[in-house]
Amino acid sequence: MPHKTRHYVKTRQVMVGDIPLGGDAPCVVQSMLSVSPEDVEENLHQIARLKDAGCEIVRIAIPKREYLHVFERICKESELPVVADVHFDHIIALEAAQRGAAKLRINPGNIGGLQKTELVFEAARAAGIPIRIGVNAGSLDTNIAKRTDISISEKLALSARQYVDFAHEVGFNDIVVSAKAHDVPTTIEAYRLIKKDMPQIPLHIGITEAGTLLQGVVKSAAGLGILLYEGIGDTLRISLTDDPVQEVRASWMLLNALNIRKRGPEIISCPTCGRCNVDLISMAQEVEERISHINKPLRVAVMGCAVNGPGEAKDADIGVASADGYGIIFKHGKAFRRANEKDIVSALVQEIENM
Repeated sequence: MPHKTRHYVKTRQVMVGDIPLGGDAPCVVQSMLSVSPEDVEENLHQIARLKDAGCEIVRIAIPKREYLHVFERICKESELPVVADVHFDHIIALEAAQRGAAKLRINPGNIGGLQKTELVFEAARAAGIPIRIGVNAGSLDTNIAKRTDISISEKLALSARQYVDFAHEVGFNDIVVSAKAHDVPTTIEAYRLIKKDMPQIPLHIGITEAGTLLQGVVKSAAGLGILLYEGIGDTLRISLTDDPVQEVRASWMLLNALNIRKRGPEIISCPTCGRCNVDLISMAQEVEERISHINKPLRVAVMGCAVNGPGEAKDADIGVASADGYGIIFKHGKAFRRANEKDIVSALVQEIENM
C-alpha cells in the first residue's frame, strides 16, 4: 500500500508548537489565514474554523512591523501553532520569534542575504523554534534566477541547498524546506531533486498559486499525489484562491485517497448514466453536506443502479444501492433497511450518525 512507502528515508523531526513534523510523524495538514492581519478576532475565528476542519498548523502573513502586536495576541490565544510568514524585512522575523511564533517561514529570495538570514537563525535558535526555508519559482534569488544553464526545478533545488548548507554552517539544524512553482511537473522535479540531495530534511509540499477551487484542487492533487505516493512530504498545504477551510478539506481528501491518513467520511458514488432511476447527484451532494461535520473515517457508498450499486454498498462501511423509487441501505456488508426515494438521504444519514 502507498502509505507503507512513505518516509523511505526518515527525515529529521522538528516541533511546531506541540505538533511533530518529520521523522515518524504523520503528514501534517496546514493552511494560511486569509483575513486582515490587523484583526485579532477575525483571525482567531478563522483559526477555530480551520481547526474544526482538521487543520493542524496555521500560517499568517506579517507584512508590516506594526502588526507584530496583533501577531503576539493571536499566538497567545490561538488553538493551533502559528507560523510567521515573513518577506523583505528580517526584523519582523526576529520580533516574531520573540513574540510567540511556533515556526518562521522565510524566503531566501527576498529576506536580504546571508548576514540577515544568520540573524534570523539566531533568533529562532534562542526561541527554540524551526524555520521553513520557502523557495518559490516566482521569487528566486537574483543570482540563481538569471542562470540559463539549469532548469527552474534545478534553480529551486539549488537555492534550497545553499540556504540549508548555510544554516548548518552556522549551527542551525531545525530546518524545513519547500520549493514551490505553479507548474506541476516543475514542482515535482524540484522536490525529487531535494529529496535525493537532502533526504534528512523535512519537506513542506505544495503547488503555489494553484488557482481557484476546481483548478487548484486538480493541480494540487496531481502534483502532491505523486510526491506523497513516492514518500515525499512531511507536511502539505493545498493552496486555493478560496476559503482556506476548503484547503484543509481537500488536503484530507488527498491523504484519505492515498491511504496515508484518514479523517472523516469518504463518499463512494457513481457518475450516473441512463440506468440510474433516482436523482443520485442531488442525493450524493446532500449526504456529503449533511455528514461533513463527522470526523470519524467512514466509507459511505451512494449508488444509483444495480450494476455496481449492491457490491459497492456492501463493501463500504455503510451505503445505499438505489433502484426505481427506493433504496436498500447496507451496513457492514449486510442489507439493513429499505427506504423510499424521498427518504433515502435522511435514512442513510440517520444510520451514519448512529454508527
